Amino acid sequence: MRPDDPRLPTSPGFWRSPLRGTWFTSVLGLVLLVGITVLFVTGLVSYAAYNPDLAPVNDQTPDKGILGFYLFSWPTNPYWLYRVTQGLHVTLGIALVPVLLAKLWSVVPKLFTLPPARSLAHALERVSLLLLVGGGLFEFTTGVLNVQLDYVFPGSFYPLHFYGAWVFFAAFLAHAALKTPTALRAVRERRQHRDEGELETPRPDAPTVSRRGALWFTGGASLLLLVTTAGQSIGGVWRRTALLAPHGGADPGSGPDGFQINKTAAYAGIDARETGPEAWRLVVTGRDGRTVRLSRAELLRLPLHSAALPIACVEGWSTSDQWWRGVRLRDLAALVGYDTDPPDVLVESVQRHGAFRRAALRANQVADPRSLLALQVNGEDLSPDHGYPARVIVPAAPGVLNTKWVARMTFGDL
Repeated sequence: MRPDDPRLPTSPGFWRSPLRGTWFTSVLGLVLLVGITVLFVTGLVSYAAYNPDLAPVNDQTPDKGILGFYLFSWPTNPYWLYRVTQGLHVTLGIALVPVLLAKLWSVVPKLFTLPPARSLAHALERVSLLLLVGGGLFEFTTGVLNVQLDYVFPGSFYPLHFYGAWVFFAAFLAHAALKTPTALRAVRERRQHRDEGELETPRPDAPTVSRRGALWFTGGASLLLLVTTAGQSIGGVWRRTALLAPHGGADPGSGPDGFQINKTAAYAGIDARETGPEAWRLVVTGRDGRTVRLSRAELLRLPLHSAALPIACVEGWSTSDQWWRGVRLRDLAALVGYDTDPPDVLVESVQRHGAFRRAALRANQVADPRSLLALQVNGEDLSPDHGYPARVIVPAAPGVLNTKWVARMTFGDL
């Protein structure tokens, strides 16, 4: 068969949908131009929130090199910062899936165009298109799988998603630089009947829906995903609307501890004999090796403070504000020689396995008066699933840095 045989996808006549056209593709492309830029920025913000330059235990993306040029000390104000930025990142990413698929469908004939390269400029455009399509599918797929807690991809999500984002966004910027002027012109100068461009088929089938109708359908699909996902980030009664989110629906229990978690004590392998009052002691180490060991009863006799803070996780879900009560981290630092200007701290859990059984917090996080080693929540002792006998809670920190089942805290420059 010849490449221009209409039975082959290399032939323009093979693709017969009358919906494809420069205007239709341009509208979708401009939506993605804004949406993907927001996704990239909020993704980088999420990465910075993990403080990967603070200590190796926080760095889930080794050898990042110059890609970590923008990292900064993550703030504790406003306390809902990570909840909003990560909720936006995840919710917008899911809502854009129909737009991405519609955009890929609209340009699929270009992927089969022959010859593969008519010139150097055309070859560079085709390579950027390949990276754009592959990178987009990779980033959206791994992101959705992570949100759904389906860790079926090879390796750790963090480096895969991080490095993939840089490759994808580089191709995205190159493609945007080439195509944005054309897209803006196509939207401004749209003809009512038929676009004249390289995406239109020479043998169109009879239309069953208008291009405007196809855009409404795509927008409606995005809106449906938005309203069935966003509730997991908003929390409260809105969680019941998050039908497509693993942390949607009603809270998993009743009572003071009846709010969302990722991992139960049983899943983390926490042995109740290790966390019981006879066996468990918090080991706090500080200046010049000064160490104190505190039972839970001794911690309860220290000055206790309260803070209303949410839990927000990388999967995009968060709780409403919960009332935590416990010992300030800066007061624990003072017990081991840091009376003023508390330093960084390395927090270690009873949990023996898992990427975040240890986590490092920066000095500004330790110094915040709302940062607690929590012993109670909502007026009751912590449940085992929420970190009994003690857990960390820090304003604006990702959930994985709010270590549960704390066993040891080491204060000092990390």
